[in-house]
Amino acid sequence: MSGIVKLEMRGIEKSFPGVKALSNVNFTVKQGSVHGLCGENGAGKSTLMKILNGVYQPDAGQILIDGEEVRITSPLDARRLGIAMIFQELNYIPEITIEEFLFLGREPVNRFGGVDWKKIRQDTIKLLQAEGLHYDPTTQLKDLSVSDIQVLEILKALSENADIIIMDEPTSAITEREVDSLFEKILRLKAKGVSIIYISHKMDELFRITDTITVLRDGSVIDTRPTHELNPDTIITLMVGRKIQNIYPKEDVPVGEVLLEVKGLTSRGMFADVSFTARAGEIVGIAGLMGAGRTEVVRALFGLDPYDSGTILVRGRAVEVRDVRTAIQNGIAMLSEDRRRFGIVGVRSVTENAVLPNLSRFIYGGRLHQRKERAEVSAHFQAMNVKTPDLDTAIDALSGGNQQKVLLAKWMISEPDILILDEPTRGIDVGAKHEIYRLMTKLAAQGKAIVMVSSELMELLGMCDRIYVMAAGRIAGELQRDEFSEESIMKLATGGKIR
Repeated sequence: MSGIVKLEMRGIEKSFPGVKALSNVNFTVKQGSVHGLCGENGAGKSTLMKILNGVYQPDAGQILIDGEEVRITSPLDARRLGIAMIFQELNYIPEITIEEFLFLGREPVNRFGGVDWKKIRQDTIKLLQAEGLHYDPTTQLKDLSVSDIQVLEILKALSENADIIIMDEPTSAITEREVDSLFEKILRLKAKGVSIIYISHKMDELFRITDTITVLRDGSVIDTRPTHELNPDTIITLMVGRKIQNIYPKEDVPVGEVLLEVKGLTSRGMFADVSFTARAGEIVGIAGLMGAGRTEVVRALFGLDPYDSGTILVRGRAVEVRDVRTAIQNGIAMLSEDRRRFGIVGVRSVTENAVLPNLSRFIYGGRLHQRKERAEVSAHFQAMNVKTPDLDTAIDALSGGNQQKVLLAKWMISEPDILILDEPTRGIDVGAKHEIYRLMTKLAAQGKAIVMVSSELMELLGMCDRIYVMAAGRIAGELQRDEFSEESIMKLATGGKIR
């Protein structure tokens, strides 16, 4: 690793209405190094990186690249200075094509001054082929999975030949094979002298790939040390300011009647003959590799996508779930894996987001009863420890973990019996994860049936009563708690047998 300083951020300050996001932050990155940046959601990581990328302007402080002070007023400025960023939240336009996405903002022009679409097509094909990706360049992003789009985000950033690459939770929605491929690329870039700023809540990744780690808490730098001088427990304590005992607060609660039963659910080309149950008081996991059909199944259960055949029973009664309204009316709620696209309405307040499916509770007598609305929202936010300046704050201003808790509050207001959680802790820190696990335990104790899809094996093992494993669109097996292990899940997920 070079000792040459590539980037310095000195005395960076940033405030938003009601929130001091960054306070006198000093951050230094050496050339040809991978510098980890971690902290709880809301600690200031993404804000600091958005300042470096020109999305936000600092209230005070300096940025130096190669020892020279620079002013970055836009992402275009950042790109000209050799800075590229992979964002944690997938901000994309669903209707644009892969080739449009990869060259957005840097379209080549032909001799007539127009966009050179022929060159874009040729360069897109080259980029995809070099990475072994078999996408059609004309495919629209709305037809891709979250994992596909994350891979393309990474490809886009790497193709810009930047000297400084910011990776904000780059592996939050990709497969283990894709993670290995990304890490190989990072090592190659590092060898070429590229500096990588790597933000992640995954401790194994930080210790596998980084040279140095900086911890932020409440907008301030708490510590910066070489990675080899740290361990996961130390980092967690630095992040949250306290020791977290028992990361997975699972409790045994009485198991009641079957609230959800799925029989032979089939959607041609997506999944086939899927059958499982979830009882009151249970947390039931659905595991499997990316592309196994997990998300497709739960989207069908919530009425987001159609299914061709099969039966869905709620409390023993068959219901035909063909739209979201029907699902909600039958006591089913769902937290989507893509909260940006299917969860939040970014420009609306946290209160408006929380009451969106529940307006009928607060509109009667011809008017909206705001006092009742705000009292109920406030009570749920307090119970879930939602950190927001006030009830009128736009949800976009909150950290990912707090956005997720607002979405949970939204569904708790609707009082569901069955709660489907698709990747509920994706992209959120260990403290927020612990709070969501506590909420899951509390809801199970209240007699809710919880179905959790997750790519994180440890949280499935730590929080579930039973786990169904999917492979190639089918249920490959069911594991009871005394059968749980990473090995048994992976055997079933890859088409093997455990008995």
